[in-house]
Amino acid sequence: MTEVSLPLFLVFAAVGVFGAVMMVTRTQPVHSALYLVLTLFSVAAIYVLLHAEFLAVVQILVYAGGIMVLFLFVIFLVRPPVPGEARWHGGRHVLLSAGLAVILACALGWHFLESAPAAAGNPSALLEGGNMEQVSMTLFRYYILPFETVSILLLVSMIGAIALARKGEGV
Repeated sequence: MTEVSLPLFLVFAAVGVFGAVMMVTRTQPVHSALYLVLTLFSVAAIYVLLHAEFLAVVQILVYAGGIMVLFLFVIFLVRPPVPGEARWHGGRHVLLSAGLAVILACALGWHFLESAPAAAGNPSALLEGGNMEQVSMTLFRYYILPFETVSILLLVSMIGAIALARKGEGV
């Protein structure tokens, strides 16, 4: 990253962290969804700063567009809380969640450090070909198993959503 883009990176990173914290702390689901959109747009801006325009466009189209529409459908279809109903307000589960988040972050960091592609040691290799070519070569050469696992997971979740929707129709 050049020194010109470092202040921009810090601004977009701060906006992303702010949006993530606000998303988690809001009690209204629609407000949380809007803060998630803010976070996703800030991540897309960071991709642009890193000259990964393809990833930025995918971030906006797929996540900020498609996934957020699905989130909003779920929010509007889920039953609103009944006034006076008991709600969970944290407690010991917060420590467990924080511990699991730290373990997950460490595991992901270790995985990415151990399985970094060969091009990571040679930055000039990243300049050969276009951004789209590098993304596809890295994705299908080094990360084909996670890619296929995610596609199967999305297929199963789509089948589950259709089954739940049909169950609600009384079929």
